Amino acid sequence: MPGPVQGEPTFVSRQKPRVDFERPPVIETILSVQFAPLPNLTLPYLGLYWGQVRERYPSQEVKPPLPAVIEDFTKAPSVPRLGIQLSSEPDARCWFIDATSTQLIQIQRDRFIRNWRKREPPHDAYPRYEDLRPRFERDWASFLEFLSREDLGRPEVNQCEVTYINHIELGQGWQSVGDPHEVLTVLQRQPGTFLPAPEGVVVNVRYLMPEHRGRLHVASQPAIRRQDGKPVMQLTLTARGRPASTKLEDIVAWFDEGHDWIVNGFVDITTPVMHQIWGRR
Repeated sequence: MPGPVQGEPTFVSRQKPRVDFERPPVIETILSVQFAPLPNLTLPYLGLYWGQVRERYPSQEVKPPLPAVIEDFTKAPSVPRLGIQLSSEPDARCWFIDATSTQLIQIQRDRFIRNWRKREPPHDAYPRYEDLRPRFERDWASFLEFLSREDLGRPEVNQCEVTYINHIELGQGWQSVGDPHEVLTVLQRQPGTFLPAPEGVVVNVRYLMPEHRGRLHVASQPAIRRQDGKPVMQLTLTARGRPASTKLEDIVAWFDEGHDWIVNGFVDITTPVMHQIWGRR
């Protein structure tokens, strides 16, 4: 479970035993804050910031920006809208990547993201949350110092997000993409007289956190892993909500709560057989 944070936490994690796996299937983690757009944070300034952190993150990539996402509790959640969103001005999301290609930060006008992603040995060991969160704090502080020095404004954080992406290989506890119930407790195979086992199953489930602190989103779908061509179940858990303020202690408190929901939610939605395969301690 997450360790103590500085200051008085706004959210208090539920007291549950620590969850730990020897071989967790996680392949990527994300700690992210979204804020009101900073109009003056243009590409030249992002390049200037890269110069500041280039010693730690020597590589860079440019990607399309992510759309803003707000958890709204005034009405029922709506389904996503499909289509192309046009912008009146060019915008981008910059990736700054470390030498191992496992640690990176992503920045756009309204978002700061800190990632870990799994790579081949010897860079495939999952760093625990207790290691990931301080790295976010260090890089977030560096980003705030840059914004202040360049007079670009101070971010007003409106959402925090914790995401864990897992790849569960076919053949490890489940033998067919039509049998995700072997992995997920939210599915129960219903006996029938006509339909065969499905060719594939896509799952999207939402859970409301107490007092409208946020939501836990769970998504599962079959996929082919790019690097080795193996069939996997991609299981993504995202906790998202608004922190009490833009202060670091409130951001960290929300991360702790979101991480708590992801870890304990992961245990609830996956089967005991899979827990044994992953070496639950």
